[in-house]
Amino acid sequence: MDYKIHQGRNVKRFREMLGIKQEALALDLGDDWNQKKISLLEQKETIENQLLEKISEVLKIPVEAFQNFDEEQAVNIIANTFSLDNGSIFNAHNTNPIFNPIETILKLHEEKIALYERMLKEKDEMMSRLEKLLDK
Repeated sequence: MDYKIHQGRNVKRFREMLGIKQEALALDLGDDWNQKKISLLEQKETIENQLLEKISEVLKIPVEAFQNFDEEQAVNIIANTFSLDNGSIFNAHNTNPIFNPIETILKLHEEKIALYERMLKEKDEMMSRLEKLLDK
């Protein structure tokens, strides 16, 4: 069976994973874009390479991700790799962990701070874009 990757659906998946609304993506793509046009784009099976490159730049995701990601294959790999029987890693019991829990907590805390700072920076960038739009 010859299965074709649905690039528009992949754009939608990655956009949603990033928590970006269609309107915000349209704003980042330029003046000739709007929510309706993004909706139509996400229904297209194949998207022009130049447009995919622009979307890739805006979402900061490689073009290849839109061209090659197949959710069905990913689910099959996960389903065939992990099972809930006794041989599964989900049921494994490690009595001698090789990590320091305090170091792990500190690392998670640092990552949380970095994420918060990145979110603040993105909020500031969005506010400046909105201010530019209001000035037009």
